[in-house]
Amino acid sequence: MISGIVLAAGTSSRFGRTKQLLEYRGKPLVQHAIDALGAVDEIVVVLGHDAERVGGSLQLPPTGQIVLNPRYAEGQSTSLAAGLAACSPDSEATVILMADQPGIEPDHIARLVGVFRTTRAKIVRLRFRDGPGPALLSREIWGRAKHLRGDTGARELMASHPDWVEEVEIDAEGPPDIDTPDDAGNVGGRFDFPRPDG
Repeated sequence: MISGIVLAAGTSSRFGRTKQLLEYRGKPLVQHAIDALGAVDEIVVVLGHDAERVGGSLQLPPTGQIVLNPRYAEGQSTSLAAGLAACSPDSEATVILMADQPGIEPDHIARLVGVFRTTRAKIVRLRFRDGPGPALLSREIWGRAKHLRGDTGARELMASHPDWVEEVEIDAEGPPDIDTPDDAGNVGGRFDFPRPDG
């Protein structure tokens, strides 16, 4: 069994509003991450800031669930830990996606899962032409991941244990993160807030 975790608890401080609610091509940013996880068996969406409104905007599959992280202000690592704790005990690994990278496609995730099933690597990570992308973490290292601190997420594990990482080469530029209003303007496509964002 393979899980997927969407980290969507942040405060969007650089964007200035709750960017999880930003609509891109007709659906919220978070929904793009959820829809990319077609190759996994369960989805855990971790919410924190503005959780009621963000959660109300989502369409989850029957195998999806929302988890609230009351410690989201302490950094991304706390959301990763909350997501891992909510995964099924039968899960062998989980794909970690951010809520602000709408260009990640279902095929990218299918390739991560396929390589893990072949290699059983501790970490499988996408490698775009211009840099790394999302990763899959084997249950074998979840204990280490749950004890990370701050806003680093799983990057710290990959940096300190490069021998754990199996890379999946993608012959394309990596999809940009949407961190600021300028980022949204540079990506192309229609971005909009459908409701007042108080």
